[in-house]
Amino acid sequence: MTDPRAPRHRILGIDPGSRNTGFGVIDSDGHHSVRVASGCIRVGAHPWPDRLGLIFDRVAAIVAEYRPHEMAVEQLIFARDPTAALKIGQARGAVLCAGLKGGAIVHEYSPKSVKLAVVGSGGADKSQVQHMVRVLLALPETPDEDEADALAIALCHAHSMGIPARKRAAASWRDWRP
Repeated sequence: MTDPRAPRHRILGIDPGSRNTGFGVIDSDGHHSVRVASGCIRVGAHPWPDRLGLIFDRVAAIVAEYRPHEMAVEQLIFARDPTAALKIGQARGAVLCAGLKGGAIVHEYSPKSVKLAVVGSGGADKSQVQHMVRVLLALPETPDEDEADALAIALCHAHSMGIPARKRAAASWRDWRP
């Protein structure tokens, strides 16, 4: 007989970046989550078009290996540098295409929503996110920033399971509309 508390959903969290793309795979039932794999895809030394291809290929390989049911990706809210925003947007496109091609259902979350779900404050800093990811997943050591962000995105989605998409997309309780 299976334990009713056994994790049932495999979620891939992705923190897209133009040089470093964090990823985190968790199994979760919405209340209990376990890290399956995590790390960082580093493509910074390659020419720009090659980086996009590497991001796509590596995310596609992660999707093929771990077969997540769902993929949660951080939204690009704003960037001070338009060129950086465009590159991050293109990296997000490569990530989204790789996930969709692999059959994952894709969800997007704002950075504020992720911090609120994992830390309890939409204005949390990177070290607070790293700490809470370590605590929530009972990790033996603190993950690096990109890896922690990706795991936090996956946890955000795990905590949001069962909530309609129009309500879970709110960045804070002030944004929520019934």
